[in-house]
Amino acid sequence: MCSGSFAKCLGISLMPLSIVCVLCNILLFFPGGKSVDSNHITGEVWYFGGILGSGVLMIFPALVFLGLKNNDCCGCCGNESCGRRFAMLSSILFAAVGVAGAGYSVIVSAVAINHGPVCLFRDNVTENTWGSPFSNGDYLSNKSSWETVCLEPTGVVSWHVSLFSVLLVMGLVQMALCAVQVVNGLLGCLCGNCCGGSDGAV
Repeated sequence: MCSGSFAKCLGISLMPLSIVCVLCNILLFFPGGKSVDSNHITGEVWYFGGILGSGVLMIFPALVFLGLKNNDCCGCCGNESCGRRFAMLSSILFAAVGVAGAGYSVIVSAVAINHGPVCLFRDNVTENTWGSPFSNGDYLSNKSSWETVCLEPTGVVSWHVSLFSVLLVMGLVQMALCAVQVVNGLLGCLCGNCCGGSDGAV
C-alpha cells in the first residue's frame, strides 16, 4: 500500500475516535447521568482532555492524513515527486501534534481515575459533604465501596471510571496511530509515495 493511501486509512480511523472522546468528555459533565452544580463536577473534567486533547488537536492530523492521498502538488525544481515528499514530511509534524494531544488526554484520564470522582459522602457520623472520598486509586479493586461511600449522584463512580477509561484507551490508540504515521511519513519522504513503485501511484 502506498504511503498516501495508508495515511488516509489512519485519518479515517482517527475521526471516529475523536468524536467518541469528545462525547465522553461531555458526558462527564453530567456525573451519573444527572445535572449537578458545577462545583460538584470532578476537577479533571474541566481540563477538557477528551475535547481538546483527543478531540480538537486530533482533528488537524486526521484531516492532513486524509488529504495526503489526493495531494497533487506540482513539485519543485522540476521534480514532480518533491511536493509529495514534502507533504509526507509535514504530516510527521501534524502526527507529533496528535501524539501530544492524545498524550495530554491519557495523562488527565489516568490522574482522574486515580483520584476518583467528586460525590456526596459521609464525612463523619452526622455530616455529609461533597468531595473526593477516594484519593489513591485503591477503590478500583473494591467495587463494593462504590455505592456505599458515594451517596449522590447515584452510580457516579462507575460513570466516572467507565468514561475516563474509554478516554484513556482511545488516547493510547490515537497515540499509536499517530506514531505509525510518523514511520509512514518517513518512508514516504525516503522512498516517495510508493516504495518499490511509481511516485505517482496511489
